[in-house]
Amino acid sequence: MASPSTQWQERVAADEAERHAAYAHDFAQIQARKSAKFGTGRTLHRKQLLGLQGSFAVLADLPGHARHGLFAAPRSYPAWVRLSNGGTDVQADRKPDIRGFAIKIRGLGDLGGPGALGSGPTDCQDFLLINHPAFAFAGADEFVGLVKNLSKGPGALLGYLVSRYGFLGALGMMKRFAQTFNKPFSGFATAPFYSAAPIACGPYAARVRLLPPGGEPKPGAEADWAGDFLARLARGPLQFRLQLQFFVDEALTPIEDASVDWPEDVAPYVTVGVLTLPPQDAQAADGQALAAAIEAAAFDPWAALMAHRPLGEVMRARKAVYFQSQGGRR
Repeated sequence: MASPSTQWQERVAADEAERHAAYAHDFAQIQARKSAKFGTGRTLHRKQLLGLQGSFAVLADLPGHARHGLFAAPRSYPAWVRLSNGGTDVQADRKPDIRGFAIKIRGLGDLGGPGALGSGPTDCQDFLLINHPAFAFAGADEFVGLVKNLSKGPGALLGYLVSRYGFLGALGMMKRFAQTFNKPFSGFATAPFYSAAPIACGPYAARVRLLPPGGEPKPGAEADWAGDFLARLARGPLQFRLQLQFFVDEALTPIEDASVDWPEDVAPYVTVGVLTLPPQDAQAADGQALAAAIEAAAFDPWAALMAHRPLGEVMRARKAVYFQSQGGRR
């Protein structure tokens, strides 16, 4: 086990801003096409399954390298949660997909200091998590190409992969995609979720993980992930542990390569807070109003304290793409 290090660095390519602007344009076109079909919505994670409210408690007696920004002192904050399927389409829960667990911790205004965007203070800290510990690609370029062509259908995707990687390379990439999208998923209350890419924690860098309360997967839950979650919630509050995994060196815990899953034996996770979701009636008028407010809200990794600004090329690309997407949703 290695000690957390502050010797991390970001490497920004000379053409990065131009490429990221092009990615944002590509995603805007996908968003417009899908919104014409399904109604105004996000480019990715379009299908919201649940919008819930709860609280987030920062733990006491954290190690020094964790006590920065949101985690500087023990305290409780209100929180919103958005559970979603990851695709560009509104499709059945049974379809293979990435699953998203987004958390918006609210009421941070008195912590002071600018937000990650550098445009003034922020009163929220967002964590956007998926059910994969790392991304399928090291950087944003391959991911954008995948989404751009996958949104057009299997034929367009295959043509793109053959043109980029050759026939044998395309077969290998298709196998890789299948392993990613077909990863077994037991449910939002039983599976861990990850930031996959790092954020700052003061002078340190860290990835984020959310551990579920646990329990046995329910047969047939894949037909209705929201129903499975609400059934568990009806039996009592659900608590999730938020953890940080800290950078130790570039070889084992790279900042710019989002495809690397940092090893736990070298960089163990530290529990820094607990998210609690109390029983709530999602079908009641106030529950539906909350879900509508959460659907209309912006969940963005850059909606963050400067102490927790996103790091790495994938996160920098998301800055441009999410801004464009939010404009598309008005």
